[in-house]
Amino acid sequence: MLITGEHGRSARTRHNGVRLLKPLLAVAATAYFVPLVAPLLASGTLTRDLPGTANTQITSLVAAIIALLAFRRVTLYPGTRAFSYILPAFSTTFGIAAVLLLVSRASYSGSMLLAGYLASVGVTFLLGYFGQRGAPPRMYYVPFGKTGIVEDTPQIDWIALAEPVVPDDPDASIVADLRLTHSPEWERMLAQAAISGIPVYHTKQLRESLTGRVQIEHLSENSFGSLLPTLGYRGIKRTIDIVASILLLPILILPLLVVALLVKRSSPGPILFRQRRMGYRGVPFGMIKFRTMRVERDVARGDDAARHAAITQDGDDRITPIGRFLRRSRIDELPQIVNILRGEMSWIGPRPEAVPLSEWYESELPFYSYRHIVRPGITGWAQVNQGHVAGLDDVHVKLHYDFYYIKFFSAWLDLLIALRTVGIMLTGFGAK
Repeated sequence: MLITGEHGRSARTRHNGVRLLKPLLAVAATAYFVPLVAPLLASGTLTRDLPGTANTQITSLVAAIIALLAFRRVTLYPGTRAFSYILPAFSTTFGIAAVLLLVSRASYSGSMLLAGYLASVGVTFLLGYFGQRGAPPRMYYVPFGKTGIVEDTPQIDWIALAEPVVPDDPDASIVADLRLTHSPEWERMLAQAAISGIPVYHTKQLRESLTGRVQIEHLSENSFGSLLPTLGYRGIKRTIDIVASILLLPILILPLLVVALLVKRSSPGPILFRQRRMGYRGVPFGMIKFRTMRVERDVARGDDAARHAAITQDGDDRITPIGRFLRRSRIDELPQIVNILRGEMSWIGPRPEAVPLSEWYESELPFYSYRHIVRPGITGWAQVNQGHVAGLDDVHVKLHYDFYYIKFFSAWLDLLIALRTVGIMLTGFGAK
């Protein structure tokens, strides 16, 4: 059946309204009640004793609802890229709300409004994060042209369209290779689907969003431009790295000393492992971490031997018992705070490779060196999606993750990586 006219649009609107109700209620309740209890939790002061409590609560509620509706409206693609709209949407509405309160000279509490903003952003982010783990979404695809997205995204319930007819499905969305010249019948179907309010996605953009990977076939001038990381965020990110490192050092100093003693007792050798890694803008640096392997006294020389020594295999017998725990929990990486303060690394970014490995990958994989356009990190987008890899084919896939991080270099992506890293530290995903 072909969905046409106002009937199709109104049915879809009603269905989307039902799906929006739960997140809307959750965000609205958060925006309204968190400002109410935040001062009590912070200082024990009852909110009814503070001026402008009601004004602040209502303003926070309205700003959060508008932000959520705007976020859902402008989310172009499902998948990871949807998170990029959360911070801009809520920052804009709450910023406008604060300006209006200030201009109108109405009484309000800035700290309460800030609490509503932070809580609303956090809840929306978590709803989207856990929502991705629900039942697999259903998508229809045109079985012509490049359809590799079907094999790359098994988390989607894919249905091939056998004929150019708009599916009679309130959850329908259609994916097609829009670079291909389709027959007039298929083109009319895609146009009718768009008119009826059914999302029609291009395979390339949707593939990036669903897989979190960017594939490069030809590095033209436009490709370079699209992969240039946001320069404005680069300075902000560096400031966050420094401040976070300074704040965490006093907290971590005692646990790090305990780990150092355990490493010292685990096997003969130094506490810290130092290795030359390829860094920011292709400049090698000395990365440090807790030693997790036994020291090999007799190491063969040569490029092949150096590459082999730099690769950690599954069940590597060089890893000590305490080293296995440190790798699984990622605690062995914490001494790299020193590298962060030196400006050689960031908390989040592509993982730096040993110099012999990096030189080998550059000789085998096109555009590999472009990953050095941002600072390497303790954790990164490839690590939380793919884990530890060593084979050349896996490194090629890892490179696509790195390019995705560079292309969408932003605070929302760093926040998503940070959340996933916490889970990985608990599960040991990708540890070698």
